[in-house]
Parts: sequence; structure tokens; C-alpha cells
Amino acid sequence: MMFERRAAMATLLANRPNNLFVVPGLGSCTWDAFAAGDDDRNFYLWGAMGGAAMIGLGLALAKPNVRVAVITGDGEMLMGLGSLATIGVQRPNNLAIVVFDNGLYGETGMQASHTQSVVDLLAVARGCGIERVMEIEDEAGLRELAGLLATSECTLFARVRILPDDPPRVLPEKDGIVIKERVQRAAEKVG
Repeated sequence: MMFERRAAMATLLANRPNNLFVVPGLGSCTWDAFAAGDDDRNFYLWGAMGGAAMIGLGLALAKPNVRVAVITGDGEMLMGLGSLATIGVQRPNNLAIVVFDNGLYGETGMQASHTQSVVDLLAVARGCGIERVMEIEDEAGLRELAGLLATSECTLFARVRILPDDPPRVLPEKDGIVIKERVQRAAEKVG
């Protein structure tokens, strides 16, 4: 099953616990997280292609009492494949990486990404030592994943196949300092 990406993001962020921080990847995932409801616990990225997983890892290691969900696209994950190796070595139990995979490089013109051909991100995650790897195939699986973002006891990697749609852009704050400071304040409240 292929999901509508904005609806999938809304499902993942519905009933979000107070200690769940989200690092949405560049572009579509950032817009979709913002469309689901702006939140001080969202670390929006602008111009940091390939960096979402490592930013999420840094937050998870620095704040072991919070949950961190990186929700990014296949293009960004392909650009940052080395981050999966580092995550597999570190194995933070409070980190989840969710890849919205439409098989396209959406931010550069909808060219076919490598996931349309031979690259299997699930196999890569397993090969990097990530403990729990999931293919989300239906609504029940998506809802299960939403719950696991807050409760998984090991590093989690999930692929959600999404339709190649392009809903209207909803743009969050762009000032990196403002974004960083509000996420820091939110993390301090959690402890």
C-alpha cells in the first residue's frame, strides 16, 4: 500500500506524547510536519540535505529521556546513508528513523531515486545493525509505528511507501536560531 504523505504524517504525530521530538527531513517532510500542527518539539530543517538522521542521533544521545523520531524522505536518506552506520553502532533506544519513500527526488524535480531500482533501505538499515526494521504496509502498521515512536525499546527504522503527490506547501519558521532555541527550551521542560 502507498500512503498519502500528509495523511501519513498526521497519523504518526496524532496523540503525540510530550517527550516525542521530531526531526522532519528537508522539504516535504518539514512541510507535512508543520501542516500536522506546529510544535516547539519539531526541529525543522532548511538546507540541511542528508542531515536529519544525524541531527536526530545527536538529540537522542544528548537527551536520553526524550524520544526522537526522524521522519525524512528517501532522497535525503540516500544522501545520508553513512549516518545509518553510525546509528547502528550507537544504537540509541530512544531513536526512530522513518523514511517516506516515493522513489523520487521530490525536491529537485521528481527524478527517479535509487529506491526505484536496486537500493533497499530496509536491507541497508539491517546491514548497519539497526535492531528493529519495519516495512509499513497498511493503516494498522502505520498506527502501530505511531505508537512505537513513543515506546520502542531499541533503535527503530521504518519505511513508509508514499504516493508521489505534491500538496500545497505549508511553510514553518525558517530562522535556524529561532528553531534551535525553541527546541532547546522544549527539551529542558522534559528534563
